[in-house]
Amino acid sequence: MIRFDDVGKTYAPLRGPRVRAVDGMTLDVDAGEVFGIAGPNGAGKTTMIAMMLGFLPPSAGRITVDGLAPRAFVERHGMGYLSELIAINPRWRARESLVRLATLAGLAAGVLGARVDELLALFGLEKHAHKRTKQLSKGTLQRLGLAQSLLRDERVLILDEPTHGLDPIWTQRFRELVPRLRRADRVIVVASHNLDELERLADRVAIVDRGRLQRIVRTRGTASGPTPTRYRIAAQNADSLMAAIFPGAVSAGTGEFDVPVADLAVLNAGLRALLAGGALLVSVSPAYSSLEEQFRQAVGEGA
Repeated sequence: MIRFDDVGKTYAPLRGPRVRAVDGMTLDVDAGEVFGIAGPNGAGKTTMIAMMLGFLPPSAGRITVDGLAPRAFVERHGMGYLSELIAINPRWRARESLVRLATLAGLAAGVLGARVDELLALFGLEKHAHKRTKQLSKGTLQRLGLAQSLLRDERVLILDEPTHGLDPIWTQRFRELVPRLRRADRVIVVASHNLDELERLADRVAIVDRGRLQRIVRTRGTASGPTPTRYRIAAQNADSLMAAIFPGAVSAGTGEFDVPVADLAVLNAGLRALLAGGALLVSVSPAYSSLEEQFRQAVGEGA
């Protein structure tokens, strides 16, 4: 549904060198999926989103949304969008802001009020409805931003750092909401620095760095991805054994070690050797999730 075909974007400031923000990017986002975008600061995520929304034209290549240029799609069908930094007039009251934005979005007068009240309830904003937005906490303002992104039943929903500022309860509620928003003809794009979040929510995650697509990781329906190469082992009576059995092992605190392994066979052989040497295993787990492992490989250990 969303296609990047060898897309590039170069910024040419009045002073200073040209900046290649996106370079040779080709990818497809399918209808019906939740698609994640991850990358370090300055990787090109914001520029990708701006081009998907039609805010910026590409300098090279072509972007289409359901066969249309992004701006043409937005003008004809609209898009739901949550920006990383929410900017709502600080003098507007919470409910008033949703009413104004719904009016601008073209919601019919007969359904506008009911839809606004539905979203206020969905995001727990009823008691804040008559507060000015400047009085809202960061987390409450974030919930208001999420509510405005859902005012219309859009086929394309783009969420930039959707859980930024949310407390654990509302983070979990957002995670429970996303599967309910899935639809066969809808695309949900989530950009986030939170890799755990993307691994929970997305079907696939594009890892970008220095303006280029480094890899796409499938997080649903397959055990794809490399075997983790670093594990956290907690064990008793293992201090004198660990370095000899797992070269490169690093203590992570009393009784815990981070150990590098080439593959699962090496890990299991090492665990057998620890047990044979008298160690008592407490736990063994990957030091990083599959997505974290691929992210580190794609953008480097220092990211």
